[in-house]
Amino acid sequence: MPKRSIRSRFLAERKSRPHALCLAASHEIQQRLLNSSLFRDARCLALYSAIHNEVLTDAVAERAIEAGKALAYPRTGEDHLEFVRVRAQADLSEGRFGVLEPRGGELVPAEKLDLVVVPGVVFDLSGHRLGYGRGFYDRALSECRADCAKVGFAYDFQLVETLPAEQHDKRLTALVTESRILNFTA
Repeated sequence: MPKRSIRSRFLAERKSRPHALCLAASHEIQQRLLNSSLFRDARCLALYSAIHNEVLTDAVAERAIEAGKALAYPRTGEDHLEFVRVRAQADLSEGRFGVLEPRGGELVPAEKLDLVVVPGVVFDLSGHRLGYGRGFYDRALSECRADCAKVGFAYDFQLVETLPAEQHDKRLTALVTESRILNFTA
């Protein structure tokens, strides 16, 4: 099945999910990450701002700020993401594509990140993902250090056995769902 068809099917399914179910599952997913060494060992992390029933990241942001970790969110350029330091969630405002983005100017180079939490539409058991199809995250992840944890957040229904992948598609280190953490580094 072509990427476009897969993407459309899973976007429609995610958008149709009851908001209360997404909130409960988001809480479970964030708690799994917060209780893991992936979060505990990260000194500098990047999160995304959730849209269209994506898994939320607010609890991770709050805990990162409380713990004194450096926190960044992406801001979209023409064809790339730049990560910008955020000291409070109030530092975010609506940007391109209607997504909350940082207003500040303190850039965090991708090679400084220890953990990047990545959104997606659908994920597979090998660590591949389909996003919205513009390649922003694939390009950004290619700039990260090899030891940077690239972690997807997904609901269980967003996990399939295999996805079509191309050479430029970047694999994740791990995927966190409401029922488990899948590690792709072994």
